[in-house]
Amino acid sequence: MEPYAFFEDKFMPLKDAKMGILTQALHYGTACFGGIRGFWDEEKQHFCLFRVKDHYRRQLDACKILNINLPYDVDKMAEVTVETVRLTGFKENVYCRPLAYKSSEAIGVKLHDLDDGFFVIATTLPAYLGTGGIRCCTSSWRRVSDSQISPRGKITGLYVNSALAKTDANRAGFDEAIMMNERGHVAEGTGENLFVVIKGQLITPPPYDSILLGITRDTVMQLARNELGIETVERSIDRSELYVADEVFFTGTATNVAPVVELDHRPIGDGETGPLAAKLRELYTQVTLGRNPKYSEWYTFLKPE
Repeated sequence: MEPYAFFEDKFMPLKDAKMGILTQALHYGTACFGGIRGFWDEEKQHFCLFRVKDHYRRQLDACKILNINLPYDVDKMAEVTVETVRLTGFKENVYCRPLAYKSSEAIGVKLHDLDDGFFVIATTLPAYLGTGGIRCCTSSWRRVSDSQISPRGKITGLYVNSALAKTDANRAGFDEAIMMNERGHVAEGTGENLFVVIKGQLITPPPYDSILLGITRDTVMQLARNELGIETVERSIDRSELYVADEVFFTGTATNVAPVVELDHRPIGDGETGPLAAKLRELYTQVTLGRNPKYSEWYTFLKPE
């Protein structure tokens, strides 16, 4: 069992996938990535790759922004991802990282007249934010806006913005940072979307407040509506609303559903995981194992060799 990659149109062990140090994307952040989970169901002895095609639809949208033209469509990208996971031989949760990038070995700031490349890595990934309640601070770094770098896709250069906020938060003793946008409204964490529960309302920032259009965000909104009868309100959120909220929680492919129990040294609610976050986390865990036929279009099942 070992991590595998689909690289330069071939499947190979990850250790054998190499690129040159002059690769343009390495120098200028001209790439876009994705994150896809393959959840191992011990009882059924198979993987459930979750919303694979939705992830690739979003990535191809980001490719349009970066003038990246790939010779693959959504179906082909999903197909090679399944095969990459199969070749690992893992029987545990896996994490797939696809990257579309400017692959020319060339110095120069531009997006045109460059070659484009694509690879997928299948490996394992520990819990991104741990398994307990998350302690956060408000970051002094503002979330990048659409007029600077579009936050709608996972563009690699944009994540310097997140890295600055994350490192400051960790060095100050917090688990994560919450970022505001240029207008001072709540945007998201450094790699997670954010939800708030205030007086029974489930609220999340809207697309125009500089957020990533997260696949897990969309999943949670659908589960809240379909399974709990709760509609999510998309509206701008002020920082002080987080302090007085009943619940705050993150969502993301690497994060799943993670409750925020403290912000800027203030407890959120009673300082414990809230009931709605707990319920949505339970529903999300079940749906990602592929056990609810209502969401069959989200599932790609795979039995290992």
